[in-house]
Amino acid sequence: MSIQLMVVAAYLPKEVINQTQKAVLMKIADSADDQTRLARPGLERMMAWAGVGEKQVITVVTQLVGLGLVERVTVGRVGLRAEYRVFPHGVPPIPSTEELIERRRAAQRAPKNPRLARKSPRRKPSAAARTQQDVAAREEARAAAEATPEAGLPQGNPDPAPGRVAAGKPSGLPQGNRAGSPGETPSLPPSSSSLPNPPTPTADTAGEPGARQGAGCPRHAEPVASCRGCGTNPRAGREEARRDAADREHRSQQEWLREFFAERERRMAETDPQAVEMARQRVYDLARMGREQAANARRQQRR
Repeated sequence: MSIQLMVVAAYLPKEVINQTQKAVLMKIADSADDQTRLARPGLERMMAWAGVGEKQVITVVTQLVGLGLVERVTVGRVGLRAEYRVFPHGVPPIPSTEELIERRRAAQRAPKNPRLARKSPRRKPSAAARTQQDVAAREEARAAAEATPEAGLPQGNPDPAPGRVAAGKPSGLPQGNRAGSPGETPSLPPSSSSLPNPPTPTADTAGEPGARQGAGCPRHAEPVASCRGCGTNPRAGREEARRDAADREHRSQQEWLREFFAERERRMAETDPQAVEMARQRVYDLARMGREQAANARRQQRR
């Protein structure tokens, strides 16, 4: 039993090993010899010290061997305990109280989440913080700039020209003339109802006069670049390409099936012509029976 090795293992920082590894290492150090540092703690005692199962203890011991804190001298087997050497590369010193205080302060200064910590140092501000006098001076300068009129822009409404219409509500609007305005009286354009043969509402679809050529959809007179109704949007293009690809694949499969059945029939005809002839005769008989049944059904319907 080595109290010194167990104390050394107890003071290892958490950045080196976790709690379970420290408990297993302390048990191995507790069972080690002071001179040779050899120990045979036993699997059951390591499980009791660490409070974990058998597989977890085996995994922890393997991790300690990988960290270089324990060396496996003899592999355990049935009836023989495994033998380990604690700190094979040298026993680390026991930290002093000052070192422990500095370690605690460093942990307090460290960020809580290292992944979110700032990797670069904080930059100094480019200018000093503004005071109340700076804010007041900025407001005064802004007010002075707004009060100064800009050159080249008119001030207020222009003077009324002699030819402008006098202000006031008009007495009425001119009625105009449907056939035209020979007296230069303004009028609205005549409606289509006054024409001798006005176009019907379905003129665009019937091809009558007034139909628009090349209409894309009800909302666009001409097809636009991206419209579902016109069929020019990317989704419609992708859908059409998908349908074309599916159609081509279907045709290729049908062609392959026809070639396959033709080749199969050719090979069967070469190997067994009598079987091919029997199959053809069977098909003919089935077709004849189908025609007779259809004719009998029609006769019964007529009766």
